[in-house]
Amino acid sequence: MTGIIQQLRDLYLEVATDFDVNMSYLSDTKAQKKVADICQNIRNKAPIRFLMSCLAAKLDNPKVDIRKPYTQIGEESFSGRYYDENIVQEIITEFNLPCNPTTAYLTPAFRNRNATMTPDLKLEGRPADIYQYALDLLDMVYQGQITPENLLKEIYKELIAVRSKNERRINELIANLKTTEGAQPLSSEQIVTLIQQHLASGNASRLPTLIVAAAYQSVSDKIGEAAKPLNAHNAADKQTGAYGDVEVTLQNDDRIVTSYEMKDKRVTRNDIEIALQKIANNNSAIDNYIFITTDEIDPLVSEYAKGLYNETGVEFAILDCIGFLRHFLHFFHRSRTNFLNIYQALVLAEPNSSVGQPLKEAFLALRSAAEAS
Repeated sequence: MTGIIQQLRDLYLEVATDFDVNMSYLSDTKAQKKVADICQNIRNKAPIRFLMSCLAAKLDNPKVDIRKPYTQIGEESFSGRYYDENIVQEIITEFNLPCNPTTAYLTPAFRNRNATMTPDLKLEGRPADIYQYALDLLDMVYQGQITPENLLKEIYKELIAVRSKNERRINELIANLKTTEGAQPLSSEQIVTLIQQHLASGNASRLPTLIVAAAYQSVSDKIGEAAKPLNAHNAADKQTGAYGDVEVTLQNDDRIVTSYEMKDKRVTRNDIEIALQKIANNNSAIDNYIFITTDEIDPLVSEYAKGLYNETGVEFAILDCIGFLRHFLHFFHRSRTNFLNIYQALVLAEPNSSVGQPLKEAFLALRSAAEAS
């Protein structure tokens, strides 16, 4: 695995070092346009990861048929999802490439397939042309018309161009915010409304983690507690050894006293059982284990959580995300602007694989409108 990751990394660095948006690694102008259309599509980026996973497999093992990213197909096939999740994901994260935050193989077009990805195959997805282009490009590699190295470099070039454009757009929006400097700070309730609007923007599963982390960072000097650095959005607790998404320690003490676990669905009794197992496995002396949800809270599950304190010595609670934020902002009213600035910094610092460009732009636009009014 290390060898192919380094190979993909070297190809990226080759493109980035001599980056020129006007040059191409492909001689076929139709292929150039197809790569550009796939990479520049704003709404659907699954075909990018799909292509990159197939190219990674072909570079790793030239004997595979690049059109067969499903092991059920038989001879010369490979697991495209494996390459996507274990190879491509690492490259996307390392270089902050504007791609989907999760594997392409869970999208309808590429899920549970066992057919060879030939140009005549009809894939379920919109816009249809970029899926067709992905199949065409795979076939061109299979036919020997373009090399996997050059196709991957062309994809890199287009993604770097998109990333640069995104960065310019963010800087423009930040400049717009500065025009409102000196205006009256937003109230706690105005900030709550702003965050609610941001959460409703779509693909926002990472935001509750950033809300809680920003809350602790903005008042850590006042409460004597601090949130540990966040793990990557796609990192499983089993891999990191973490209890939850945000872990809080006392200042000058590494012991975790409070853990927050974020859920974009209802918290279930099974979620609590898993948390209990994590605590038991680590022989932890944690004080609080708090679930933050953006969905409704089941009263029966909440009562079950409350009853665990006498049994375990750990206090479990299930809190509504906006309710948590509202109480925090009113309790630390004088730190509300500091919270908002830290939240903005965390949102913008997240890789596009966890907080996409549209979500970053949405926050800056929403804040600019709120402060201007």
